[in-house]
Amino acid sequence: MDQLKPPTGCRGFPLTIGRGQAYVGKIVDRLLLLLYSLIILIASIVVLFTASSWIPLEQAGQVLSNFYFEKSFAYPAIIISLIMLLISVRFLILTLRRGRSQAPSIDQRTDFGDIRISIETVENLSLKAAGRTKGAKDLRARVRVNQSGLEITIRTIVDGESSIPELTEEMQSTVKSYIEDITGIPVASVTVFVANIVQSSPTFKSRVE
Repeated sequence: MDQLKPPTGCRGFPLTIGRGQAYVGKIVDRLLLLLYSLIILIASIVVLFTASSWIPLEQAGQVLSNFYFEKSFAYPAIIISLIMLLISVRFLILTLRRGRSQAPSIDQRTDFGDIRISIETVENLSLKAAGRTKGAKDLRARVRVNQSGLEITIRTIVDGESSIPELTEEMQSTVKSYIEDITGIPVASVTVFVANIVQSSPTFKSRVE
């Protein structure tokens, strides 16, 4: 897994990007899914051909008879069936766990143990810090992790009365400092995307005659 080195003045120890279980486990699950899909595909074709009478009844009966009386047919079928059963149980467990699985997180190891900070937590902290910038409205945050640190993207709507370069620079500095101070996680970059300006409603003055 990727290792992050905190910048100068940033608290903490080397960080690890945590995204659920180990990468090797994901590869095994993908291979199992591929095998499962191939077997289901073959079985579906056989059932389709049989139901469509494309396979002669005598031939289908002979194959079925071989499963009953020929061990060379029965044993491979039993083994394949057990494999399919185990894979099905595996996928069922993964499906049930998915709702309770750990969110993508950043793991930080200290002298006292491990600390896990979810990406959602960092996004909410980024929004809190960005909200301190005057003139910024409707904030949204997205956080990604790379080898050099966090990449934070802030989407905002501005009031159109403040200097956009000054506003975005202030927001970048505030978010970067706040995230590094609160979490101890290095911030590689803060990108501010100005999506629009606030459309102010026209004011009408009433005239009393």
